Amino acid sequence: MSKVIFVVDDKDINLSMAKEALKDQYRVMTLPSAAKMFALIEKVTPDLILLDIEMPEMDGFEALDVLKTSDTYSSIPVIFLTSMTDATVEAKGFQMGVIDFISKPFSAPVLLNRIKSHLDIDELIRERTQQLQQKTEEIQHLKDGIIYVLSDMVEKRDTTTGGHIGRTAKYLDLMLNEMMVRGLYKDTSQSSLETLISSARLHAVGKITISDVILNKPGKLTDEEFAIMKSHSMNGMLIIDQMIERTGNVDFLQNARQFAGTHHERWDGRGYPNGLTGDDIPILGRIMAIVDVYDALVSVRPYKKGFSHEEAVQIIMEGSGTQFDPNLTILFFELQEKFKAVER
Repeated sequence: MSKVIFVVDDKDINLSMAKEALKDQYRVMTLPSAAKMFALIEKVTPDLILLDIEMPEMDGFEALDVLKTSDTYSSIPVIFLTSMTDATVEAKGFQMGVIDFISKPFSAPVLLNRIKSHLDIDELIRERTQQLQQKTEEIQHLKDGIIYVLSDMVEKRDTTTGGHIGRTAKYLDLMLNEMMVRGLYKDTSQSSLETLISSARLHAVGKITISDVILNKPGKLTDEEFAIMKSHSMNGMLIIDQMIERTGNVDFLQNARQFAGTHHERWDGRGYPNGLTGDDIPILGRIMAIVDVYDALVSVRPYKKGFSHEEAVQIIMEGSGTQFDPNLTILFFELQEKFKAVER
């Protein structure tokens, strides 16, 4: 199918000349004003726009500004048709996003060659962009697959926690979404939130290093066994450090490292592995501390019955300012019904 060219100019002669030069190779739509262009562009998306600068009502610069600030039309290449050869005009046009200038009066061969060159470049960019996007998606799927397999291995070894990793990811999603809405968490965008949640699935990866005898002990751990169990936080960081060393300083893995290494720290400094206090504990660790404990409280374990939702909420609120970030416990309290609704 022929590519569509919009020619926007308030002079009939320029419209006629452009159409005559281009009609054999392109679908040409001639428009006498920017207003007519914007009316048509809602129905037909052009592959390229030839835009006059000097027009009444809305000139080329004003029209270009509307195009380039639009999410829908900003990627359409625009060439200015102009008799203005001032360097300041050219600099302004390129700064605003125009891809070229063609001087009037123009010749048919020049017009054809310039348009063909730009359309070829635009098509190549789109192809490369699509390939890059496809490759990025493939890498993301691969990464997610590895994370899910690894976290599933952890969960299958720790037979006492059934579904813990999946549920904590859902609780974390609730917390982070609400924090983003309120402007309390600005280190990520909505589009990257899914990746952040995925990295949280590695928060217990250090349990791979813990003996099955301790990991699945049906009764209370001895002091010595508990000391070994606590090492999973530091071991989790070391495992992820090895991943970072081999793959580069990836944000995804840095987030996973924070989840793994700091979700057992306490606001009052009596947590582990590093005894961090208050805001020195990374925000991801402070959030995970709440969702991790909530799930542990309401879950049945071989050595305990599950607490009710209401009892778990009360315990977490009592830990505000000692075990947990007081501001995050308030947020948790406000979201408690959504926590309760998560399928177990």
